[in-house]
Amino acid sequence: MSEVSSARTEDPDLARARDGDDAAFTRLVEPLRRELHAHCYRMLGSTHDADDALQDALLRAWRGLARFEGRSSLRSWLYTVATHTCLDTAERRGRRAMPVDLGPAGEHAMVGEAPLTDVAWLGPYPDAGLAEGPAAPDARYEQREAVELAFVAALQHLPGNQRAALLLFEVLGFSAAEIATTMETSVASVNSALQRARRIVAEKVPSRSQQRTLRKVGDARLREIVAGYSSALESGDADTLVALLTEDVTWSMPPLTHWYHGLAAVTDFAVRVPLTGCPGWRNLPTSANGQPTVASYLRHDDLGGYLPWALNVLTLRGDRICEITSFIGPDHFVPFGLPASLPLRERDT
Repeated sequence: MSEVSSARTEDPDLARARDGDDAAFTRLVEPLRRELHAHCYRMLGSTHDADDALQDALLRAWRGLARFEGRSSLRSWLYTVATHTCLDTAERRGRRAMPVDLGPAGEHAMVGEAPLTDVAWLGPYPDAGLAEGPAAPDARYEQREAVELAFVAALQHLPGNQRAALLLFEVLGFSAAEIATTMETSVASVNSALQRARRIVAEKVPSRSQQRTLRKVGDARLREIVAGYSSALESGDADTLVALLTEDVTWSMPPLTHWYHGLAAVTDFAVRVPLTGCPGWRNLPTSANGQPTVASYLRHDDLGGYLPWALNVLTLRGDRICEITSFIGPDHFVPFGLPASLPLRERDT
């Protein structure tokens, strides 16, 4: 990245902010807020934790702005502050998990399973504000690639220093020397951390990203897949749903620990639970983690409508769904700006 500030071109708001003008500080950081938030999510695997970490990081930056000497860009310095804030948070809270991390797949549907609340679960990310393409010319990953579920889940298996080094180098385009300064370590240590992190990520992340897959599938076919999945849930049509799935499809539902692998097990679960065991669905298309997503609302006749139930993030291989991750809970809907409820339709009454 190698961004160097010059006193001759310093933003006037920076001087004002150093003098205590909080409005000037807000103007400085506002253009960077979204990308910093995404960085915090990649580090922590939770939108809620990213909210808290970014707020804490900006408060630290505001209080420590007098120490910013302009040797690097303000953006680089803010990433340094945010990274250290996230490392502190990760040390306190540990890594985020997915059901696949906790045990083998189930062969038959588990009905009435209680959520496991003492596990810190990986959560979905609203990607509407992320830009296309890489964050810097030297970055290996596109910004949306770097929030895909497989990538963020793989990051959770890395120690904090390796996670930070990989993100700063591969996603944000920092040099090893810049990362060494940020992490207060040596370039050799950074290169060693990068080597170990790359090996673990390569073992867990498919070689073809979802962004590449989605571009090849095309918008028209993608809309068909999302519409077909939504329609199958709403009508209880197992045949339509199965036709959209790969033979080795998986379905997981954090915070439930049971997950299913293979068409037979997934079909058994789908038929017994969402397609016939629930009172009815309405669905809205959205996008999470750079992937097509269906927001599912469960029918509640006593309340006269449909209430948020799960965000179903779809992972594709070719033009079939190879993974469904249903993030259960109404709290997930809020960051996406989704409705708090949907009304009954004429055909529901």
